[in-house]
Amino acid sequence: MSAELSKLEWQQMDAAHHLAPFSDYKSLHAEGSRMITHADGHFIYDMDGHAILDAMAGLWCVNVGYGRQSLVDAAAAQMTKLPYYNSFFKTSNQPVAALSKKLAELTPEGLNHVLYANSGSEANDTIIRLVRHYWALKGQPEKRVIIGRDYGYHGSTIMAASMGGMSGMHAQAAQEADFSHIRPPYGFLYQGNQTDAQFAASSAQLLAEKIAEIGADKVAAFVAEPIQGAGGVIIPPAGYFDHIQKICAEHDILFIADEVITGFGRTGYWFGSDMYGLKPDVMTLAKGLTSGYMPMSAVMVGDRIAQTLIDEGGEFYHGFTYSGHPVSAAVALANLQLIEDETMIDIVRSETGPYLAEALTSLADHDLVGEVRSCGLLGCVELVADKNGPVLFEDTGAAGVVVRDHAISGGLMMRAVRDGMITSPPLSFTKTDIDMLVERLRLALDKAVPALLG
Repeated sequence: MSAELSKLEWQQMDAAHHLAPFSDYKSLHAEGSRMITHADGHFIYDMDGHAILDAMAGLWCVNVGYGRQSLVDAAAAQMTKLPYYNSFFKTSNQPVAALSKKLAELTPEGLNHVLYANSGSEANDTIIRLVRHYWALKGQPEKRVIIGRDYGYHGSTIMAASMGGMSGMHAQAAQEADFSHIRPPYGFLYQGNQTDAQFAASSAQLLAEKIAEIGADKVAAFVAEPIQGAGGVIIPPAGYFDHIQKICAEHDILFIADEVITGFGRTGYWFGSDMYGLKPDVMTLAKGLTSGYMPMSAVMVGDRIAQTLIDEGGEFYHGFTYSGHPVSAAVALANLQLIEDETMIDIVRSETGPYLAEALTSLADHDLVGEVRSCGLLGCVELVADKNGPVLFEDTGAAGVVVRDHAISGGLMMRAVRDGMITSPPLSFTKTDIDMLVERLRLALDKAVPALLG
């Protein structure tokens, strides 16, 4: 393709043929896409030459930042040696075998087997089939219902979106049978005058009540992100998951931990499950597994399920052409090695995570800010129409879009979830990067005041 094409010509080409994900196509065609040309370190660059600080790590995934040559070299070397072969028909490859061993070592005890896919959505689709197949093998095929949480995000395929708790997605042909949802421990909206301990208990009790309503003999699993990411960085109170795991155990219900966002260091631990002491039966991995350099996801399968498949299952009719892709596996191994070599997770836990929390808290005095919360390198700034109350904006989501657009124009890539400004920067972010993030976010908030508060 000619590099001499103008920005407008590239935008017209894109608009004529590309249906981008999660897009309002009418407005996208009217405005044109921002054409990203390259990236380096913690910045992305567009065709206008703007350098934009990527405080979202791509889509929650570029954990090691851009331009990491060791990952490029790993991909090139594997492409030269074995660019592709499938994992069907009793075949495998060396990178996949090595990665599977590594993931079994890193994840919580008992998760010793791996099924591979290409995205978090596919991995969660895999889990839906897997847990229902497991219960059928155990002679309980009626255990099919999977309980999730409102604002939970588990992907955009029909089944994964049905398992998730995004009502807008349900309204677009993604509300399949045998999924149910409970209210999440979203303190900003629901805690009221409860203490953290009371709120943890009452929020978890909703699961027990839902199980009683459906019948434990019909419930296959409960699924939860340790911290709800795309739902708005909803951080549970201490003790919440202790109650949840006890309820699951009492009713013999599998526990699925969706670590697509919280995995690989984002919380300051390898996994959110480590931070909260979770012992899931199944775990979803993606995004930070390869830092987005190659598509890959993984389902960590607990011994209880894996042994049943081995002993009783016969063939499991599931998988993808690119399951266990050797190039993706080689990049994942190089990515994990880089995270370890640069002690990124320790730095997030002891230095940059606390620094981000302190820096974001400095925005709490702003007229538009109702709450600031963070964990590791995950953060949210909730916008409000009035700090007294607080009073939320009537047209949910409109204020977030205004601030987001000012942020991007000011050289800061953030995401608006409803009226929460979300950040999820690379693990390699420095304190200087965090200072720039907060400075540019404050400027965006200031610029939004006339339109939002009058």
